[in-house]
Amino acid sequence: MAVQSILAEKTVSVTELRKKPCDYFMDEPVAVLSNNKTVGYMVGTELYEQMVKLIESQSKTSRFRPSSARLAIIAEHGAEHLLKASLDELGDFSE
Repeated sequence: MAVQSILAEKTVSVTELRKKPCDYFMDEPVAVLSNNKTVGYMVGTELYEQMVKLIESQSKTSRFRPSSARLAIIAEHGAEHLLKASLDELGDFSE
């Protein structure tokens, strides 16, 4: 059995996240779990901006900004996770 690190003190299931997503944008990372495995992390605006500034300060050549191509890949992966989710995982989620 593989052991996975969770790099956050707080966690939320995908099911709970869908109910009130804005409740989980915090000043610290929140690990998002699906089937007890970390599938991503959520951070609030201020923390994200601090992270981007830190990455940019360490880079001598360019600014860190997700390209439209990278955002499309992220959206595609999110859509794949939604399509694979069971009705129990989706809970009250609807389009």
